[in-house]
Amino acid sequence: MVFIYRCQIELDDSLYYATREIGRLYETEPIIHNYALCYALGLVDSQVYSTTVAEEHSYRYFCPEQVPKYEQHLTPLNQQEIYVTPARSLNHSSILNTWKYANNNYHVEMEKTQKNIPSFGRAKEIAAESLFEFFVISQKELKLPRWIRLGKWMSKAEVTVEPLPKHKIYEGIFTCTHPLNPLDIMFTNQVISYDVVNMPPVSLIQNVQMRGQYYQFDGIQNLKIPVRIEYHFRS
Repeated sequence: MVFIYRCQIELDDSLYYATREIGRLYETEPIIHNYALCYALGLVDSQVYSTTVAEEHSYRYFCPEQVPKYEQHLTPLNQQEIYVTPARSLNHSSILNTWKYANNNYHVEMEKTQKNIPSFGRAKEIAAESLFEFFVISQKELKLPRWIRLGKWMSKAEVTVEPLPKHKIYEGIFTCTHPLNPLDIMFTNQVISYDVVNMPPVSLIQNVQMRGQYYQFDGIQNLKIPVRIEYHFRS
């Protein structure tokens, strides 16, 4: 039996991560990658969700190197048939923060360097009280956390979870307005057209027209979610 949950995130703090860098401006796109959500929800390397990984890839306590291990960390979610979609903005606003710092370098002898050049930058963040939506698909019932941390500043956010009504599976050409990870659908669906959202580590797509199987829900005409969607790491 497939359980599909509609989840909403409400930010308690401003959210920052550098989706793109334009000179000294570091901009946060109002979309949350599904990889980031998996970590924030505590689904990675979890005894609760039976997604533990080998000790050399352990994520729970200490990361000896800052090297992403998405394949090692997310493959156990495939094995447990748990999938999280990216999150789109339902309602958001942005704030612009300017930061400054000075280059105060000293030699061992405590001699000042000849230059003390101030530098600055600006960060465009998503403001508190912004609202996002994503979906979780699972072969078993899940209990997700109410509070999570997101972004570079580990911003606090509240999660509300709503089980979706009964669904039926259809096949044909359909449009998914919700953002998707292209690597996760390209092996089971024929993608026809889409809009690209450039962001690391894998750019997302939205307003996707595709051919394949999809879930449609009683009383919700505009929501269509692809069937047989799982994490892939190579095109």
